[in-house]
Amino acid sequence: MDLDVWFSWYNGILEDFGFDRKMDESSAKMLNNLLENKGSLSPSDILIKPDVIIFGAGPSLKRNIIDLKSIEIKHFTLICADGAVTALLEEKLIPDLVVTDLDGKIEDIINSNENGAIMIVHAHGNNMEYVKRYVPVLENILGTTQSIPLENVYNFGGFTDGDRCLFIAVELGAKQIILAGMDFGKIVTRYSRPDIEESEGPADHVKEKKLEYAKKLVEWAADNENVKILNLSHGEKIHGVEDIKIDDIYRELER
Repeated sequence: MDLDVWFSWYNGILEDFGFDRKMDESSAKMLNNLLENKGSLSPSDILIKPDVIIFGAGPSLKRNIIDLKSIEIKHFTLICADGAVTALLEEKLIPDLVVTDLDGKIEDIINSNENGAIMIVHAHGNNMEYVKRYVPVLENILGTTQSIPLENVYNFGGFTDGDRCLFIAVELGAKQIILAGMDFGKIVTRYSRPDIEESEGPADHVKEKKLEYAKKLVEWAADNENVKILNLSHGEKIHGVEDIKIDDIYRELER
């Protein structure tokens, strides 16, 4: 996504949610400084396959993972959004990339990193303490921001961890993306909100609105980016994105 296009989205998001742009910029500067001291990755350091699976933390996540284990997922680069890493680890899968603002189950984020997952760490105004605490213990990090990019911190577009996965995959050269666990509905899971008591619960108003933006951004990508997007989740209908069944995935790989 072109930065000018992204900032038109970003300005609307700031106004709609009442976020503080200066706090976003301060968090990005903190991340930039931490990565300058310890070293960081650039986009050219990260090689992915043309076919990518992106895992969100929606209600269909666990079912989608189990279905995908029945095929040879070695043909795909696996990218997961934050808390979805927990569900992958439960099924003995290590993602290639974890896109995180560090508010998921941190021990699982660290575990996946120690087992080879690259960390795409996002800085925003509400996670400065997490950035300060956890970036020093992680390795192989590429930093991102939703505000002005810096030397070690990039902006590829995207708002939530889930839709940001997609824009990162596009930036890295993905040609076909399958969405898993990306429902965009009114239900959240413990993978998305580790603090809820049950495995699922109703999304609060802010979370609902974030998911609405995430869906709109995915639809924008489907219409404007040079990538084919397919949806295994079968949740909310996504304009420009075709639903796919597990049995059809090999057929898509052969195209």
